[in-house]
Amino acid sequence: MKLYSYLNFNGNCEAAFTFYAQVLGGKIGDKMTYGESPMADQVSDEWRSKIMHAQLILGDQELMGADSTPEYFEEAKGTSVLIAVEDVEKAEHIFEALAENGTVKMPIQETFWAARFGMLVDQFGTPWLVNCDRAA
Repeated sequence: MKLYSYLNFNGNCEAAFTFYAQVLGGKIGDKMTYGESPMADQVSDEWRSKIMHAQLILGDQELMGADSTPEYFEEAKGTSVLIAVEDVEKAEHIFEALAENGTVKMPIQETFWAARFGMLVDQFGTPWLVNCDRAA
């Protein structure tokens, strides 16, 4: 069994996944627009270029997402995507990049459990936790 995070966007999934690939060092895998899908005739012309499914590959892990049509879109609440990083400098770099044009909820800092930990909501509305454990 595998668990995947699946992010929903309000029309900006392609921009978000391009940004995440750049920041996290991943690559875009599968990507399909509504216009390329069998349901192309069920969405407005404006939505045919929006992403029905996208995959970001990060080593042996995947992050997935899509643009939810307006009647189904809901902002993320009560969840976050956790990034576990082994290097303090890398954790700080990822945090600062994701925080660009977003909202920092807790600045990245040393805590009693981590060498660095921070919380933010990025410019696309995705809540992130960035954690770098203390050395063993």
